[in-house]
Amino acid sequence: MRRIRIGSRASELALVQAEIIIEMLRKSYPQYEYEIIKIKTIGDKILDKTLSKIGGKGLFVKEIQTALLNNDIDLAVHSMKDMPAESPEELILGAITKREDPRDVLIIKDKCSLEKLPKAATIGTSSLRRKVQLLSLREDLQMKDIRGNVGTRLSKIDTEGLDAVILAAAGLKRLGYKNDNFYYLDTEVFTPAVGQGALGCEIRKSDEELYKMLQEINHKETYNCVMAERMFLKLLEGGCHIPIGAYGKKVGDDLSITAMVASPDGESILRHTEKGNFEEYLDIGTRLGEEMIRLGAKELL
Repeated sequence: MRRIRIGSRASELALVQAEIIIEMLRKSYPQYEYEIIKIKTIGDKILDKTLSKIGGKGLFVKEIQTALLNNDIDLAVHSMKDMPAESPEELILGAITKREDPRDVLIIKDKCSLEKLPKAATIGTSSLRRKVQLLSLREDLQMKDIRGNVGTRLSKIDTEGLDAVILAAAGLKRLGYKNDNFYYLDTEVFTPAVGQGALGCEIRKSDEELYKMLQEINHKETYNCVMAERMFLKLLEGGCHIPIGAYGKKVGDDLSITAMVASPDGESILRHTEKGNFEEYLDIGTRLGEEMIRLGAKELL
């Protein structure tokens, strides 16, 4: 009987996400054995610097992809928002599962709204995308770089005297955190990271058996939307070094996708929306990237 080795980061959230994928596969393929292989990435080891200063998003996936290429694991589970636009040619995204809540959320110490935060309130985040969008809504806010897993970042509200931290809603929900002091930021005014809320299953292209299995858990709607977002990201050559985001959703028979690109200082923010036939998702992502470039996105970056 084949044992499927699943590579995952060792954080609490990553392991919960790996278990989600195992349970989905087990429902259709109970005859297989499943094993989680914990892999510590550079992004997990270096916590005293922001991602933009140590190499960007790929730091959370590079070692896991190397394990795939070396046949040390069979399947890698990634948070899609952590994946760079380009992957090794020998690997393929076999499935993207149904998206959890794509929004960003402020966890506020005093259980109020963004508008009611005190003047010059301090917000914990190391994300350039989140920083510039928050400052566009409240230019008086003070930003403090924080890193670490979800629990560590939440604890910094008390340990570092922060008024709030900002995190992805999907991770909080998967870990079972309650929302009594959560302030959700609407995607219409606060663009999520590319792929935010979705989980990706990456395998070797040569593993046809596992590819067929993954089709049972692939969520077509999420797959099309995220791949359109990733096509936009690829054209803009974006990563953690720049403030960039995109969010696609199905609207009737169409796919509507909005992108955000900002200058690193947050002085200028560009947003644009493209819409088209849902099955032409890569073309829509391409058109969005080309239009954002025409509007001056490259100059901003």
